[in-house]
Formats: sequence, structure tokens, C-alpha cells
Amino acid sequence: MIYRQNFIKELTYTAAGIFAVILAVLVSTQAVNLLGRAADGRVAADAVAALIGFWTLGMTPLLLVLTAYISVLTVLTRFWRDSEMAVWLSCGLSLRQWLRPVLAFALPFAALVAAMQLAVLPWAELRSREFAELLKQKQELSLVEAGEFRTLGKRNGRVYFVETFDTESGVMKNLFLREQDEKGRENVVFAKEGRFALTDHRRTLELTQGYRYSGIPGEADYNRVGFEHLSLVISTTPKIVNPIDHRRTIPTARLIGSDNPQYRAELMWRISLPLAAVILAILAVPLSYFNPRTGHTYNILFAIGFFLVYQNGLTLLRNAVENGKIGFWAGFLPLHILMFAAALILLRVRTMPAQPFGNALKAALKGGKA
Repeated sequence: MIYRQNFIKELTYTAAGIFAVILAVLVSTQAVNLLGRAADGRVAADAVAALIGFWTLGMTPLLLVLTAYISVLTVLTRFWRDSEMAVWLSCGLSLRQWLRPVLAFALPFAALVAAMQLAVLPWAELRSREFAELLKQKQELSLVEAGEFRTLGKRNGRVYFVETFDTESGVMKNLFLREQDEKGRENVVFAKEGRFALTDHRRTLELTQGYRYSGIPGEADYNRVGFEHLSLVISTTPKIVNPIDHRRTIPTARLIGSDNPQYRAELMWRISLPLAAVILAILAVPLSYFNPRTGHTYNILFAIGFFLVYQNGLTLLRNAVENGKIGFWAGFLPLHILMFAAALILLRVRTMPAQPFGNALKAALKGGKA
């Protein structure tokens, strides 16, 4: 029908504008944040663009859900405000008949969100973490300054000194290192060469051709050991390459059927957003009701409230599943069912516009007519 074609066309144009505006605001805010961190030296300047790209990709599913919701709400509210909805309703077109074009508009959004949540984002998250690890290694090399004492890692009080440093090869010459073990013994290492490396998810300092002195200060029991190669572990926290290391990088197929509460929570979140896109679009139909005679825009406040309750509720339930407090289905189903029921009840209430809201709500809950 004509109204469906025009309605979907207007929704499409509105959605494009809303998505562009929200994305521009969020990206500019994140860019300012990252540029500030780059100016302080906490983030490499040449990595800002890549980090913004990964962050934007991760935010896209939620932005798509919000775009579909706002678009339906905006267009239908304008229909009510300009009395176009009154004309359609007087022609025998009920409010429920708007659900079909709304679903025709929202389902592609839900499909795109599902594709990103289930397939694209785990891959992107893995690439992002690999990129972050490369930045850490580059940052370590960039902090090496010949002729200066530097701390190494956050444990054992390690301090090192390098006489010369080749920035291209990453090789340090005539290296001195001091550390303290758990028993209070001082370890002093002299090596001709050294370099940082990543082996088996461990960041290490590889030393060659040197000596290691160990003992307690003030006592004559120092030991001297020569070595051809010595590997010192800097960090043993595996944060990147292996997908098992973080639930957000694990392929969706491996999450299904897992007994791990964290994996169940991640699976719940991935399949919740596509469903939320459809339910919120349906909910926007009754929430778009606007009485041009009063001029009040209370419906916008209610729409914001429903969205905040929905998203924060999903987050709380995901955390509950992750902590093992509730099961998967107990965390996944209740809020979706509640919001869908609220959409149906409000839709029934808005089919009785002549009745006061309280009376129409009672009639809708009873399943009768006011």
C-alpha cells in the first residue's frame, strides 16, 4: 500500500540521519579522548585512527538498535503531531496495522546486528587485542633510552641501564639490570646484548653473553654465574593472541552449550541485542502517541525511560549470569518477555484514544473494551 511505501521511505531517510549524527558525536568524543591520551604519551599517536575504528565497530550494534528505535518513534510522533495519523485512523487503518511496515523496517536492522554480534565483533575484538599487544611492545622499545636508568615491569623492583640502543633492530648493548627476589636477595645482571620478545604469550627480556651476581647486601655470599643466554619474564598475563583468553573474542559456535557462566553471559548478550531491536521498534508504535491539542511531549520521556530500563536491565542480568547467580534462560527470557508484553498492552491502550489512560489501561489488562 501507499502508506507503507512512504512510511518505510521516510523511516530510511530518518534512520540514516540519526545514525550519522549519533556516530559523529560519539566518534568525535572518543577521538578527543584518545588524542588527549596520545598527547600525554599514554597512547601512540599513530595508533589513534586504528583504535577509533575498532571502538566504532564495537559500538555499531548498539547504535543500530538505538537508531531503529528513535527512527520509528520520530516518524510516528510527527504523524500524530501533524494529524496524519488521525486521517489514517479515520480511514479505517488501525494502529496494529502499522506493525507490519515497522517490522519490515526493523528486521533488517536486527539481522545486521545479529551478524555483527555473532560473527564480526568476536573477530574484531581479537584483532583489536592483537593490535593493543603490538602497541605495548612498541611502547616498551620507545621507552628505552641509552644512558638512563629505567624501571622494567611492575614487580621485583627491576631497574636496567643500557649503554647503546639500536632503534631499528631493537638490540640493546652492554646492559645492566638489578632486581630483588622474594627472599630479599639482590640479583645483578651484566649482559653484552639484550632485546624484548614475545614467546608463548609471555613478554620477556632476552639477554646473551653475560654474568649474574646474586646475594644479600652486607653478606659475603654472592654467587657469580656466567650465561650464554638468559630469559627474564616481564609479564605472564596472556591478554591477546589466544581467543580463549577473553570471552568477547571466542567464536559464537564455541559459546553454545558451554557450562562456563562467563561464556553463557556473553552468548546471552550477543543474542539479546538483535531481539531488543525488534521489540523496541514495536514498543515505539504506542509510545509515539502524541495529542496535538495538549502539546505535551511526555511520550519522549517515557520512550527514554523504557530504553534505559531495557538496556540497563540486560546489563544487570548479564552480570548475574556471569557471576553464576542465575541460569542462562532465567537471565535471557524475563526482560524480553516483559518488554514485549508492555508493548502489546500499550498498543491496546492506544487503540482506545478517547478513554482516559487509566481506564484504557485497566481495560487492556482485563482484555476487554473500555
